[in-house]
Amino acid sequence: MTNLDFNDLDLTDSILEGIEQMGFESPTPVQQKCIPSLLEGKDVVGQAQTGTGKTAAFGIPVVQQTDISNKNVQTIIMCPTRELAIQVTGELIKIGKQLNGLNVIPIYGGQSISRQIKALKRGAHIVVGTPGRTIDHLRRGTMKLDNLQRVVFDEADEMLNMGFRDDMEQILSYADQPVQTIMFSATMSKGIRKIMNRYMSNPETITIERKKVTAPNIEQYVVEVRDSVRTEAICRFMDINDFKLALVFCNTKRKTEQVTRELQSRGYSSDFINGDLNQNQRDRVMAKFRSGAIDVLVGTDVAARGLDIDDIEAVFNYDIPQDPEYYVHRIGRTGRAGRSGMAITFTTRRKKKELRTIEKQIKNQLNPLEMPSTADVRISKMAGRMDEVVEMLEKGDLRPYIEQIEGFVDDRFTTIEIAAALLKMNTAVEEVDEDQSQAKEYDDSAMIKIHFSVGKKNNVYPGDLVGAIAGESGIPGKVIGNIDIFPKHAFVDVPGQYVNQVISGMNKNRVKGKKVHVKVA
Repeated sequence: MTNLDFNDLDLTDSILEGIEQMGFESPTPVQQKCIPSLLEGKDVVGQAQTGTGKTAAFGIPVVQQTDISNKNVQTIIMCPTRELAIQVTGELIKIGKQLNGLNVIPIYGGQSISRQIKALKRGAHIVVGTPGRTIDHLRRGTMKLDNLQRVVFDEADEMLNMGFRDDMEQILSYADQPVQTIMFSATMSKGIRKIMNRYMSNPETITIERKKVTAPNIEQYVVEVRDSVRTEAICRFMDINDFKLALVFCNTKRKTEQVTRELQSRGYSSDFINGDLNQNQRDRVMAKFRSGAIDVLVGTDVAARGLDIDDIEAVFNYDIPQDPEYYVHRIGRTGRAGRSGMAITFTTRRKKKELRTIEKQIKNQLNPLEMPSTADVRISKMAGRMDEVVEMLEKGDLRPYIEQIEGFVDDRFTTIEIAAALLKMNTAVEEVDEDQSQAKEYDDSAMIKIHFSVGKKNNVYPGDLVGAIAGESGIPGKVIGNIDIFPKHAFVDVPGQYVNQVISGMNKNRVKGKKVHVKVA
């Protein structure tokens, strides 16, 4: 099955509309192979990893086959961790967004069980849970399986590795009636085969190879740099590589707007796209990006799907994506149509685990890269300007300019010195504290003193600083500690967990009309 469209998969209009709003362009291989079989009611074992679109592969048929009028549990989806359960719940809600009354309930340990019991009593069509908490509800009798039609085990091999085999088998034994059994696993272990043989009826095995999750013509790098200097890092990489079109991905809507403002203040034509934009606004931004009127487009993952532009030269992950699958979608926006591309992910030392997860899933290693220095950028700019100088010399017609230079030459300056001064003026690079490019971490619970370059002479009072910090950095004003204001500067105590956020949000912003420089004291 190749070149299929979602319209070819016998899906209802409501499901197709939900898929379209999620930004999916066409089904992935695992979706093409699994959805028809699951809609036919077959037991299926899918060998596929994160990043192949497996959640939608079982989520789409599960949602489509749900009887909204029946408030009882019709599908149980088992996940090894609460994080995955929450993520899967979110995907199913998006798929069924156009189905009025669809109830998808996550149940997992660590959350109030009484709240879950109330949700189940109100009616749950689909339950997404971890094995332990699911068994707990079944034993209490707070979840009945009289109407159960299917059970899905997502990342079944992980559940076996975590010791959930007995729980998996027990869940299958709670239903008296035959149920459709679906398993997705990265490997086909003996434990998986044992469950297949015991509980599944003529299961169809679907294997999706992930030899080329990411295009080989995309150079993938990781740069360790603190949050407050990441926009500067983007600018330096843009300059030194002379990128004409780039994408920047952030994890939050607020961050997309902040990064866009920072890029614009540095002279880059930039705009943002996120879930707060309506369709007309989104279309206008995309039209500007396609035409080249925007150098850098900043977006959340809503922009990663359905974005089809061949000329994007670089993708910057301002934040590490929350799921490896998002990483694949993000960097896939460059290196298209046979072109080469570059993907740069910013990180700190605390994020090593997240990086290892991405590398494991994509079966590739991200190469470490240093943030370019101002000297690197200056040399790159000079090289670019020299190419333009050669082009100008070849065109000729320079007589009026030669006369100006000749009239300026005297005992103090030679023509070479004048040319050098003009080149320097044309390739000036704003000096940024190189020490800021090193990722720094602080004790979350400790109060860190931050220096602000404004004080009493600027008519600045504590309320001005609290309001500016909360407004620009997005942190609660109540967490701000002691404030000491002196004639020309001020010190503000901030919890360690917010330090980089405050520095990033406040640096080069204004307090009482004066541009402020912020750093750790």
